[in-house]
Amino acid sequence: MTGRPKRGAFSAGGVAAPLRYALFRRIWLASLLSNLGLMINGVGAAWAMTQMTSSADKVALVQTALMLPIMLVAMPAGAIADMYDRRLVGLASLTLGLGGATALAVLAHLGLVTPEILLAFCFVIGTGMALFGPAWQASVSEQVPGEALPAAVALNGISYNIARSFGPAVGGIVVASAGAVAAFAANAVLYLPLLAVLLLWRRVSEPPRLPPERLNRAIVTGVRYIANSPSIRIVLARTLITGIAGSSVLALMPLVARDLLKSGAETYGILLGAFGVGAVIGALYVGMVRERMSSEAAIRSCALIMGVAMAAVAMSRWSILTAAALVIAGAVWMLAIALFNIGVQLSAPRWVAGRSLAAFQASIAGGIAIGSWGWGHVADLSGVAPSMLISAGAMVVSPLLGLWLRMPAVGTQIEDADLLADPEVRLALTPRSGPLVVEIEYRVDPDDARAFHGVMQQVQLSRQRNGAYGWSIARDIADPELWTERYHCPTWLDYLRQRNRSTQDDRNLHQRAMAFHRGADPIRVRRMLERPFGSVRWKDDSPDRATGTEVLPVAGVSGGST
Repeated sequence: MTGRPKRGAFSAGGVAAPLRYALFRRIWLASLLSNLGLMINGVGAAWAMTQMTSSADKVALVQTALMLPIMLVAMPAGAIADMYDRRLVGLASLTLGLGGATALAVLAHLGLVTPEILLAFCFVIGTGMALFGPAWQASVSEQVPGEALPAAVALNGISYNIARSFGPAVGGIVVASAGAVAAFAANAVLYLPLLAVLLLWRRVSEPPRLPPERLNRAIVTGVRYIANSPSIRIVLARTLITGIAGSSVLALMPLVARDLLKSGAETYGILLGAFGVGAVIGALYVGMVRERMSSEAAIRSCALIMGVAMAAVAMSRWSILTAAALVIAGAVWMLAIALFNIGVQLSAPRWVAGRSLAAFQASIAGGIAIGSWGWGHVADLSGVAPSMLISAGAMVVSPLLGLWLRMPAVGTQIEDADLLADPEVRLALTPRSGPLVVEIEYRVDPDDARAFHGVMQQVQLSRQRNGAYGWSIARDIADPELWTERYHCPTWLDYLRQRNRSTQDDRNLHQRAMAFHRGADPIRVRRMLERPFGSVRWKDDSPDRATGTEVLPVAGVSGGST
């Protein structure tokens, strides 16, 4: 009998396959406990706020305070994760979160917590999460092989949502029986296992060939990469809109329990648990959805289903019906977020993975923070149910974005290319010598001019996202076959980074451009300094030349990059 092979959870393509790797398994289990603590803390903070104020605005601000730091510090956090040992970055950020959680528990025990103090320490805890997130997610590729990466991403989502399933219910019980102080203390204790696992991780990393960038330059480089990556830009825009439209579920859930269902902290915990159960179910089906649907079709379906579920929550006055609707909402919410996350992870090379994931975190956290603030204001003006209905309507119409910002197709992990040898020079350059100007001359058949120009537009994005600026392509009016590509790099060190950041896809693209070259003479590459005397270590015996010229054969170029 023949047929499609069965895929078990722990098989190569199964969702649990990454758990076969001991390091990932230990970190995953410890992060599950840490996420459980954060969920318990969130329940305690939200319910404590409802006891201190009746303002829907301030209740919703708890979610904003937890998520806003992720938007504000995401890019610096991503740059730090790419520049330094991700294990040490994780330890430092967890220590910050532990300090905030401990201080909040102590102040609550002393009865000194006010709405402002509560929001401030939620912000501190959120800042620790913001710093930890990019380092943690970017290090997943070091814990599992490439073929297991999509499943590992889904499992990390499952970890968070298993905690969301049980944490709120546990948090509701803790708050109801022992008060918010116990919830804050539990969060502090549950940081410890993850700290211990990271302390014991003997991370092996290759020493970098080049020194790390300065933080400000690393942030600019990350922003430049994203700005010149159309696929990542689209995913981030869709993530932001989805976060804004769907955030009312999380932000207003305490008020749904209190005002619509006329219940207490236990019901609030159960509702959050229902949303989390749905999210776990959704994460289990990420692989199947990716196989059977395009990214655009999957995101559209998730948005429509979630909009209907949110409307049901707004109109329901029965706890069972509300919980059932939240299970559905949680499943499609998790599916959408996991698909966005996978899209970013598989579209970014390793050197900028932390910054790309930080931008993703900023998009989803920023969407939730902005949406929570906005839906809280709407709820103050018109009530909880109308606010959620408006949010549901926004979610239902959000798929129209696909007409302009269609989700890109995502395949496998982007492949890093081999490092290139440094070009030979005759000046005593320093790492800060520059600016450097690169000129590449091609001879192209006039009949191929339009096709060549189209490929060079893609080359432009490739050069710019890897660090070049001031890119241009020009055609000689006296010699129509001659084309000159020109771009700048700030320093010699930046140029060395730029040429070695090319992925295999970039190198293949450069080879496509070079394949248009015709004639007996090879492609000519010139590298020139704009400040030939102030940018070098001047020596009396150095040749008075500010150019380095190289010729590249059309075929067989090392890596096809310049």
